Amino acid sequence: ARRACALAGRRDCARFPAAVAAMLGPARSLALDPGLAPHLSDRLLTRAGLRVTTTLDAGLQRLAAAALRRQLLGLGGTRARDGAAVVVDNASGDVLAYVGGIGGASTAPAVDNAASYRQAGSTLKPFLYAQAIERRYLTPASILDDSPVQLDTASGLYVPQNYDRGFKGPVSARTALAGSLNVPAVRTLLLVGVEPFRDRLWDLGYRGLVEDGAYYGFSLALGSAEVTLLEQAAAYRALAQGGWWRPLRLTHDQPAASSRAIVSPAAAWIVGDMIADPNARAATFGLDSALRLPFWAAVKTGTSKAMRDNWCVGYSDRFTVAVWVGNAEGDPMRAVSGTSGAAPVWRDIMMALHARSPSREPAPPANVEAVRIAFADGTEEPRRDWFLRGTAQTLIAAAPAAARRPRFTTPVAGSVYALDPDIPIDRQRLGIGVSGAAAAYRVLLDARDLGPADHAPLILPGPGVHRLRLVDLAGRVVDQVMFTVR
Repeated sequence: ARRACALAGRRDCARFPAAVAAMLGPARSLALDPGLAPHLSDRLLTRAGLRVTTTLDAGLQRLAAAALRRQLLGLGGTRARDGAAVVVDNASGDVLAYVGGIGGASTAPAVDNAASYRQAGSTLKPFLYAQAIERRYLTPASILDDSPVQLDTASGLYVPQNYDRGFKGPVSARTALAGSLNVPAVRTLLLVGVEPFRDRLWDLGYRGLVEDGAYYGFSLALGSAEVTLLEQAAAYRALAQGGWWRPLRLTHDQPAASSRAIVSPAAAWIVGDMIADPNARAATFGLDSALRLPFWAAVKTGTSKAMRDNWCVGYSDRFTVAVWVGNAEGDPMRAVSGTSGAAPVWRDIMMALHARSPSREPAPPANVEAVRIAFADGTEEPRRDWFLRGTAQTLIAAAPAAARRPRFTTPVAGSVYALDPDIPIDRQRLGIGVSGAAAAYRVLLDARDLGPADHAPLILPGPGVHRLRLVDLAGRVVDQVMFTVR
């Protein structure tokens, strides 16, 4: 103010202190601050005067924020108020865009949604199938049964449902993953094991899984664990890098960490091919969803319980893009799914990133082979599919019933039934279901012989704990279940 007064020849100097205060005050500082990455700034600037050079690209940061803002405005604040987006360079691991939120209709604009823990939904399924393929339990052509299933757990029966509440019957693993079917994913987890899958996710950088596998149970296949958007980007980048994982870089002075081999290159490539297949996801998402791009990209969506979180995470040959849409306060969204919430943002960012140079499909590893396959019962159309060398089959056919070990399908082990005094007792009989070739087997309820297993007898057991056994002609027990009647 004194300098300005001197330059003005000391005429009318009373106005200068107020003008200086306006120029240098908080309001002016905010006006001059572009506000490109406020959430990351709050995360990195831990003390006054600290200067940090980030890996962010200002142009990409603006682009990602604009795409997210456009989508949230389109959805409207009554459907979804918050979102976040992260863009990563696959080769270097540098975070090129970090949008923790855009304000707008948000009731919690200061919350960094890119670093907040939220339920993962179906976004963890690619790592589950990769583990099953890596162990040679499954191939992309393996048939999984998408039908109602009841699993006995310590807290009762677990009955997984698909997003549309329907079931598609026998489907290939490729269709099950690309179409995000829940029951086949749970059946795959039964093959892999909850604890090994939990450990695999931990190795991929998901640090929200602080409990053991038993804590999460079978719902881990459907994304019951809590993850952050940054963790999602790092894990999917590992798939893009042939299964090699390392921490992402946010600042230029961050030391480069060494990579760790987590997923085998062959399994990572095959899973990438599965989630990049528009035909495989057509039955669930249609042929022209926001997930389909005019170039190669692998992508997976996810929606958490009660539609609280929308995810879309995917990668091209050069970039990994992760998007979350939801409400920071955790209330459910209205009429928003993975393809209508987060996927349009993912698509807009990917299209802009590859406007000049389309993404190219990565070359398959040496131990992966392509084989022409057909399905004996017409379950799916003939196609060329990819296999770990030595696991290929040209004809996919169901094993005949005679080759399957008989077992009880109902009642499920651990079931508890209650007799209703308002219903006639002879209307409360329990049906027994047996799968496989059951003609040569008999059913025993406690010590009582109920006859041949293929007659599916109806029983009326009294209150108490009962044991149901399936025995062969020599008296050997081939299956048994315990259930309770109250």
